[in-house]
Amino acid sequence: MISRIPDRVDLGLADSDIWYYPAFLDKEEANNYFKILKHETPWQQDDIKVFGKTYPQPRLTALYANNEKPYHYSNITMHPQRFTPILEQLKAAIDKISGISFSTCLLNLYRDGRDSNGWHADNEKELGTNPVIASLSLGEARSFHLKHKENKQLKHKMILEHGSLLLMKGATQHNWLHQIPKTRRQIGERINLTFRVIQ
Repeated sequence: MISRIPDRVDLGLADSDIWYYPAFLDKEEANNYFKILKHETPWQQDDIKVFGKTYPQPRLTALYANNEKPYHYSNITMHPQRFTPILEQLKAAIDKISGISFSTCLLNLYRDGRDSNGWHADNEKELGTNPVIASLSLGEARSFHLKHKENKQLKHKMILEHGSLLLMKGATQHNWLHQIPKTRRQIGERINLTFRVIQ
């Protein structure tokens, strides 16, 4: 698995350190991981509060880790299950390419174009200073938007492809917001694995 060093692209955005590996996994590997994770993951749908109103989160999630530390975001507290052998494989490959030993993986299942993830930064307290986030995409390619928190002129849009890895490091989460927007196009399912370190 992943015996080669994949090509990478530096997004070159100000006040950030973001690398994109468009073919981190080859198509066969990505197809296989998608199939296994789709059917073996105990997906759940939590409620989130937006301006005092409660809504079902517009995607399904699951949390895994090599410890028992919970993860808190958007008034949700998730308690992890232990990494499966498949997730351990993926973590080992991503640890190697990133130089980080990740402790936790938040999985997201986007069932269709109506599922989304609004503007946010991965800057929760338990992620520490300058958190490193590794985001592996499987399944349907989706649009990924970035915008600078202070300079409204700084924006970036890209497509996260099947089998790709996005690595966000340094001060990125301090200075930038990101989202997966909704789309009216008829599209298939996407699984996103976001590896992080819980302090």
